[in-house]
This record gives sequence, C-alpha cells and structure tokens, in this order.
Amino acid sequence: MDDIIFGSNGDQLSKNFATNMQSEFEMSLLGELTYLLGLQISQQEKGIFICQSKYIKDMFKKFKMEDFKHVLTPMVTGCKLSIDDSSKDVDQRLYRSMIGSLLYVTTSQPYGIEVVGQVARFQAAPKESHIIVIKRILRYLNGTAKYGLWYPKGNNLITQAFTDAYWAGRIDDHKSTNGATFYLGGCLISWLSKKKT
Repeated sequence: MDDIIFGSNGDQLSKNFATNMQSEFEMSLLGELTYLLGLQISQQEKGIFICQSKYIKDMFKKFKMEDFKHVLTPMVTGCKLSIDDSSKDVDQRLYRSMIGSLLYVTTSQPYGIEVVGQVARFQAAPKESHIIVIKRILRYLNGTAKYGLWYPKGNNLITQAFTDAYWAGRIDDHKSTNGATFYLGGCLISWLSKKKT
C-alpha cells in the first residue's frame, strides 16, 4: 500500500486530480488530511495549523513524566553543559530515545531546536546532568504542547531571514553555534542551528 497526499489552492483542481488518479489506479480517498506522522493538521478557513500535542502527550507517557509540572523556560539561564561532567553516567539508549523524540517535536516547535541541539551533542557519553536538562525541556513542553505552526492563506510572499550566533559558547571546544529562521509570507518555512567546525 502506498499513500499519497495532494493539495491544491482550488477545490475543483483537487477533485479533478482525484478523478484522474482513480481512473488510472485502484485507490480510495480518505478525505481531508488531519493527522500525518505525528503531526496534527487543522485546515481552517483562514489557514492551516500544524501541531504535535498528541505526540507530545504520548512522549510524556513513554518517559513516565505525565505528572511533572510545567516550567516557563526550556533551559536554566547560563546553563553550560560539558562532556567532562563528573556526574553519573546514564542509560545511553534512554538518552538517545529522548533526544530523537525531542528532535521530532522541533518539526512543529522550531524555537526549541537550539536547546535540543545542545543536549544532543552528548549522546556518546550522556551524564546525569545532561538528562536533567532533557527533563526540563520536556517539562517546558508540558505547557507548550498546543503550540505549533500557523500558515495563513494569502498571497503575501515577502521573504525574511533572521540569524544569530553564539560565539565560542561551547565549554569543551569553544566553538560557535549559528542559527537561522526563514519566513515566506510571514510563515516559518525553514530553520537551523549548527555548531561551527
């Protein structure tokens, strides 16, 4: 079974495409897209909203954190993580699983990519202090699970880009981190956070 998602800026175009596809292939239409790969998609009159609140809720259950209280920031101000940490080692598989889940959440909540990127750097030898930061990020998500990306309808196609740099911010190697976000018509379309080589 193969799935296909198609869309159009006109209902008639979508209907014509579906009719043509059904004449060539055996297929059934499932209707308007509402859920795909952990992304909840809400198509509204004024635009499309994408979030991952169900995925985040399932993530809390997976890591047994349903009862943890919300915090207002994903990381404590001035927190410096290091590979030469003297705290205890933690389960590498659990740590990597948490990182993978958090990286997927940045699909609809890109503002967390910098913090998640910082803790992702310690997957080879995670320490207790690193997992404490991950748990704080998860606690932050507890209050922001319904946040997401909003793509309003319209034809304003102005492109904007914002960049920032954290010069020599890594304790271990004093390397810099750059970040950028790109908008088309006021809608976030691409983002990145990268440690300099």
